[in-house]
Amino acid sequence: MAQSKKNHFINPTKSPFFYGYIILVIGAIGVYCSIPGQTIGVSVFTDPVKDALGLSRNQFSNAYMIGTIISSLVIGRAGVWFDRYGARYVAFFATLTLVTTLFLCSWSVQMSEFIKNTLNNHTWWIPFSLMTCLFFLLRFAGQGVLTMASRNMIMIWFDKNRGKVNMFSSVALSFGFSSSPIWINTLIDNNGWEITWRYFAIGLLIFSVLVFLFYKNKPEEHGLLPDGDSNRTNPKEENKVLAHKQFTLKEAMNTRSFWMYGLMLAFNSFFITGLTFHVVSIFASEGFPKSDAISIFLPGSVVAVTVSTVFNWLSNRLPLKLYLYLMLLGGILASIGFLFLTTPIGKPFLIVGFGIMGGFFAVLNALAWPRFFGRDHLGAITGKIMSFLILASALAPSIFSLCFSTFNSYSLVGYLGLAFLMFLVLGSLKANNPQ
Repeated sequence: MAQSKKNHFINPTKSPFFYGYIILVIGAIGVYCSIPGQTIGVSVFTDPVKDALGLSRNQFSNAYMIGTIISSLVIGRAGVWFDRYGARYVAFFATLTLVTTLFLCSWSVQMSEFIKNTLNNHTWWIPFSLMTCLFFLLRFAGQGVLTMASRNMIMIWFDKNRGKVNMFSSVALSFGFSSSPIWINTLIDNNGWEITWRYFAIGLLIFSVLVFLFYKNKPEEHGLLPDGDSNRTNPKEENKVLAHKQFTLKEAMNTRSFWMYGLMLAFNSFFITGLTFHVVSIFASEGFPKSDAISIFLPGSVVAVTVSTVFNWLSNRLPLKLYLYLMLLGGILASIGFLFLTTPIGKPFLIVGFGIMGGFFAVLNALAWPRFFGRDHLGAITGKIMSFLILASALAPSIFSLCFSTFNSYSLVGYLGLAFLMFLVLGSLKANNPQ
């Protein structure tokens, strides 16, 4: 512990209030700073970047998909790094990687032309391969490592109040993420996509300094306890309260809860990503205008924020298994609304359903893993779960598109979704808290 304090410029024990609240703020900012690597942050750049590189929409989308899939295959290793080196160093190097990648993205046209001229080859494969590599780095560092390290750090600094602090961060991030396409699009319109990516890079470079100064790994490393509890000074007493059996990744993967909760969260990523990516086409295929398609997101966000706020607050009083089944109910409602979009229940079911799923996703993805499996191997466990989520989000646009191009309808996605959810309903009957 003494060594740990030497390596920190800011000593949490000198804070006039519990340092975990600084962790809450800086960790939430860290998740927000991952936007350049999230789908919602990348999608705004799609049209200007693909046109500048001479790529078709399918080629650009496939580069994004391949880069994301590769990211999902290696993100589990970042979880191991988190357990070994802690949030501070992992988030710091993830931020620097994201900074470097954003600068490279802003120079992607020049890099592509340089490679083409060097190889005397002007095929589309060159910008395609270049963007695949850049998308891998964006998704790995942004959506993957920085998000995981920041969220895990917050959860480690709290125990009894974990649900309440997750409530505040979830609400702030929901509004922050939902508004980001607006200001990103404004920056692109005013400055161009290359300068906008450089602005992001400079902002993240400044944030990396804050990461190095304020990110802390565990309260125990600084002589503190989660929640700022000053009454637990006896280590044996501390273990009784915090204690949980500390599951390794292998042990966690041998439990039914790991798979049922993980697959439900992955289904949410799959459905929401596919719906967002193809929403205009989905509604157009049923005879609705673009304005109707876009209009579903605001009320859906209101439902999601309401659900996450209420159930984060109640999380210490209610079993998470109830949350899982309510999230499954949301998925079923969304799938039914998806299938019967032209009926009076279609649009309301879809909005309420994906809103419920999104709200419980914010709760379960943060609270389930430390509560079920402890904190010692949280990085490895959440890294594996993150790989499920990234893979699901990577496959969704192509699977939705394949269903439509093959059957001239998106209905098959809805039926497959219902079948998968019914499997989870049955499989989750014994998905109890392993503790």
